[in-house]
Amino acid sequence: MRIALVEDNVMLAQGVSKVLTDDGHSVDFFIDGAEADQHLRREGADFAIIDINLPSLDGVSLVKRIRSRNQSFPVIILTARGSTNDRVGGLDAGADDYLVKPFQMEELKARIRALSRRNVDLLPESELIGDLTYNRATRRLCFEETPIELTRRELTLFECLLSKKSQYVSKTTLADTQYGIGADINMNAVELTISRLRKKLLRHGVSIEAARGIGYMMNELSED
Repeated sequence: MRIALVEDNVMLAQGVSKVLTDDGHSVDFFIDGAEADQHLRREGADFAIIDINLPSLDGVSLVKRIRSRNQSFPVIILTARGSTNDRVGGLDAGADDYLVKPFQMEELKARIRALSRRNVDLLPESELIGDLTYNRATRRLCFEETPIELTRRELTLFECLLSKKSQYVSKTTLADTQYGIGADINMNAVELTISRLRKKLLRHGVSIEAARGIGYMMNELSED
């Protein structure tokens, strides 16, 4: 999942980013509200964590702009202890939940999981592809009740390709999903992850096809 984190406390943001990255998410980090607004307008996100007090554009105004564009991804606002008006303002602007600083990382992760489950309610909790079953709530891929061991990068890649099943996804999009927008990475790392994931899926009737200059597509193998 690609998460936009908008927080001008750099030390806090770095800590949150590390925890979320370790969980297999990619994090786009911004310290400026206006800069984050421009990014979200262009690129969107799967989830956003937004501090109320930001330079250039405050968090409440940022949430209002997100919702005015009909962008429906979940948003958690971060507020200072006792700032009831900030919490009410953020929720009225369209935020889905709030978290009061200081907070425990486990609580943040739990709220992200809860909102993510709510956001995919229109999708089946489990989806079959080839001989495999993917559970969106637990983020587990299984073959006959036995989990398929995936690294966090492989899992993020799998989720991205599954969401665009039978469609080509560009290598840049896959890189952004794994590492965050604009991350300085070697594209060979993305290709290596794709290669490893392809080997694990192929034996279960799932292919990852490549089209030069276009991208990659995940699909079920034909029975012919």
